[in-house]
Amino acid sequence: MTWFESPSAAWKPGSWRDRLVTAENILVTLALAAMVVIPLAEVVLRKAFGVGISGSTSLVQHLCLVVGMLGGAIAARENRLLSLSALEMFLKGRWKSAAKIVGGSVAIAISAFLCIASAQFVQLEREAGKPLAYGIPIWAVELIIPLGFGAVTLRLIRHASEGWRGRVTATLLACVLAWVAWRPPFAPAHLVIPFLMILLVATILGVPIFVTMGGAALILFWGEDVSIVSIPTSHYGLVTNPSLPTVPLFILAGYFLAEGGASKRLIRVFDALVGQFRGGPAIMTALVCAFFTMFTGGSGVTILALGGLLMPVLLAAKYSERDALGLLTGAGSLGLLFPPCLPLILYAVIAKVPIKEIFLGGILPGILLVIMTAAWGIWKGTPTAERRVFVWKEAREAMWAAKWELLLPVVAFAGLFSGLATPVEAAAVTALYAIIVETLIYRDLRIIRDSPRVMSECGLLVGGVFMILGVALAFTNWLVDAEVPTHALAWVQSSIHSKYVFLLLLNLVLLVAGSVMEIYAAIIVMVPLIVPIGLAFGINPIHLGIIFLANMELGFLMPPVGMNLLLASYRFKKPLAEVCWSVLPMLLVLFIGLMLITYIPQMTTFLPDLFARSP
Repeated sequence: MTWFESPSAAWKPGSWRDRLVTAENILVTLALAAMVVIPLAEVVLRKAFGVGISGSTSLVQHLCLVVGMLGGAIAARENRLLSLSALEMFLKGRWKSAAKIVGGSVAIAISAFLCIASAQFVQLEREAGKPLAYGIPIWAVELIIPLGFGAVTLRLIRHASEGWRGRVTATLLACVLAWVAWRPPFAPAHLVIPFLMILLVATILGVPIFVTMGGAALILFWGEDVSIVSIPTSHYGLVTNPSLPTVPLFILAGYFLAEGGASKRLIRVFDALVGQFRGGPAIMTALVCAFFTMFTGGSGVTILALGGLLMPVLLAAKYSERDALGLLTGAGSLGLLFPPCLPLILYAVIAKVPIKEIFLGGILPGILLVIMTAAWGIWKGTPTAERRVFVWKEAREAMWAAKWELLLPVVAFAGLFSGLATPVEAAAVTALYAIIVETLIYRDLRIIRDSPRVMSECGLLVGGVFMILGVALAFTNWLVDAEVPTHALAWVQSSIHSKYVFLLLLNLVLLVAGSVMEIYAAIIVMVPLIVPIGLAFGINPIHLGIIFLANMELGFLMPPVGMNLLLASYRFKKPLAEVCWSVLPMLLVLFIGLMLITYIPQMTTFLPDLFARSP
């Protein structure tokens, strides 16, 4: 579950592999650039001339598909596809090699079947003959799906072992699995459980999450003799959702912040404003981490970008190493409830609620968690030997130096809530603003040399997430076809009669889910199950969404697969057990905040209701 290290691909052509790497990076950069330019051009033309770009919405949606599949291929190239298991970190020598080969064989087989299913999907689309725009057939763009899964398959073979012998072994094992699936010795229904057990073992051994979710969907559909073409169909339908292009665009803005000098300037601002108080460094840590996470969409990026800067500050302020480590690990996910963070958008898409309402609903609960984190930091803080006083000149100079970055939320919110632009157009404006600020105003990044690298890194994150989302939706569709939500609703209604008891049990279930599921897969799989049950108890879906995401925020800190735990262990070079121990106080603080969010719904619904009443 790691995002660390930049794409290794340099931009200097050499071998055929270097040229392929360069081509992939250029293509994902161009696709992201087009996603920024097309909505902005649409806004300008619409305002100036009363006409827009024909098919612009569909073009941007399909560029989102291109970014997702290219980014997934890049993530596979860099061996950075998200995994649920950290077992590989603890294995050594032959055990590690064997685990990679066995897990790799399952991953290769599943990815190959996804490639075949995607090719069949494209063939059906080609026969349908639907156009995209400007005479471009839609199947020509959809071809990126089998090409992407094909590239991932080849790279899974490469990463299955360090040597060719291990790679050949993994490929042969994958062929055996594929042959048994293609020519089963028994009725497929009798092989579903054994195949799911094999998939479970592979998941424990560390296969990517998309393999786990896609494999489960493949096995379950195969066992019921349902065409596996439904999986790429679901993937395509989700990734081309009209609201989803906001995700890569807001993440792009966050990546330019993280890669530029924004972290140092923002730390200086918050330090100048609150650093003189007892616990000031902890308050600053909570604020700057929340600011970064709300745009990058991932707490991992926040920990990696800010950890090296904030840890010395906390230690210098006399925080113990354990408290500093726990605070940084816990604060990494604080911005998840603030717009325009990625999980909020995904929940809105899956739960079919307005994006603006879920954005508004997350603001007050997000502020509560930041305040509680800062309060814990104040309590653990100690008076420094040298008392600092507030210096208005320093605060003014710091804010002036970071003024353009401090205005970024204003730009995003103005676009989102003014009604002058669609969410996608507002996201494009935010991304362009961040690019201009970091490359042309501050010049921390060079627009020609550094922008492609940053955009490739953004594409990698987007692709890794979108591959999970697409195949997870197929698994969710199987659950719906099997009437799992209906049965779950009937059981809950017959067994639980109090809304408050239901909310308590929901929190317990979600905390367990957050400890074993990655947040994006959890949104796709669990939200369609819990929303109907919540509605049956009269729970506002916006309130339910914030409860869900607050639980997932705690999930980043929950063993065994909490992403913040693994990334903090990597970033600060500490044993995982030490990180887990250090984060326990933060878990307790955030759990208390979760209970307040759960049982005081007005905290979530106040702003959406207020804006709904506004003329």
